[in-house]
Amino acid sequence: MSDLSALLVIDMQNGLLHAPQPPFQRERLLANVTRLIQAARHARAPVYFAQHTGPEGSPIADGSPLWQLAAELPLAESDRRFNKTRPSCFFDTPLLAELRLAKVARLVIVGMKTEYCVDTTCRAAADLGFDVVLVSDAHSTTDGAVLSAEQIVAHHNATLAGPFVTLMTADEVEF
Repeated sequence: MSDLSALLVIDMQNGLLHAPQPPFQRERLLANVTRLIQAARHARAPVYFAQHTGPEGSPIADGSPLWQLAAELPLAESDRRFNKTRPSCFFDTPLLAELRLAKVARLVIVGMKTEYCVDTTCRAAADLGFDVVLVSDAHSTTDGAVLSAEQIVAHHNATLAGPFVTLMTADEVEF
């Protein structure tokens, strides 16, 4: 089996990163995701960007300003981008087929929002047989009605580690 790794960057879009309520530790999130993108490219590992896409007329409709990937991210022509309409990056998207075609075995996951798209994609990827790495300091969210964003991130790091993911910091990840 292949040991090829890929980086999956989930929903690092203007509408989430630059909302009135910024995500928990936004600057650290952007710095760590940027560093991982650069490390993946240096190792010639594929980089995938998922963009959550709302229906026509919504604030995050395909092509709208809030739907765009954050300008702070170092994007390249070689990156693969795809739209998704559900929390799972695998539901009704080309991601699984592309990962299998590229013979990716290990999926490193970063991005937004911890309790929705990051959580769902980690669980789905594990069920699909990928070796999943969740980067503990490269995913985030905003405060919820019951828990703070910091608590949500800590809870998901603890809950997903073991049965679904290997938890690593950005400094620990190698491609």
